[in-house]
Amino acid sequence: MNLIETFQNLVAQVPELVQPLIVALAGAVPFVEGEGAVSIGIIGGIAPVVAAIAAMVGNFLCVMVLVLASSGARAAVVNRSRAKQVALAGGGTGTETEPAPDAGRGSARREKFQRAFERYGVPGVSLLGPLLLPTQFTATMLAASGIGKGRILFWQALAIIGWTTIVAFIVGSAVYAIR
Repeated sequence: MNLIETFQNLVAQVPELVQPLIVALAGAVPFVEGEGAVSIGIIGGIAPVVAAIAAMVGNFLCVMVLVLASSGARAAVVNRSRAKQVALAGGGTGTETEPAPDAGRGSARREKFQRAFERYGVPGVSLLGPLLLPTQFTATMLAASGIGKGRILFWQALAIIGWTTIVAFIVGSAVYAIR
């Protein structure tokens, strides 16, 4: 049984008041996100507006936590690096080694992300990112690049609202056309 079917079955089995929480939980899962979660909710019988709001909230809360954590981690690394440079300038032993160059698949992904970021900026990467990568990955990479948290969260919120609304409209129209 796959993840989507699991969420659909769960939505069908829980009380009506709990169903939006299941949709929000599904929205927090990478590759399911708001778009998949709203589909799960609507197909599961939840009103499209309720399903869309729950999916958006779940997706955005997950993105927000990741952006805050990534920004904090980046700040800690940058501050540690600066402190190390100051210590070395003040009489370090000089035995520190250079960091190893990035290699492999991760490096290629970072380069691809960097090219897209340079070409489209934060708005483009945020709004078009869900076509290629989950918003959680895109937001984390933006935060790791040093972009401000507020700017990332603003554009990610717009992307989540936009894509989830589009999918909710399409799925809702299809479901109500069948009924």
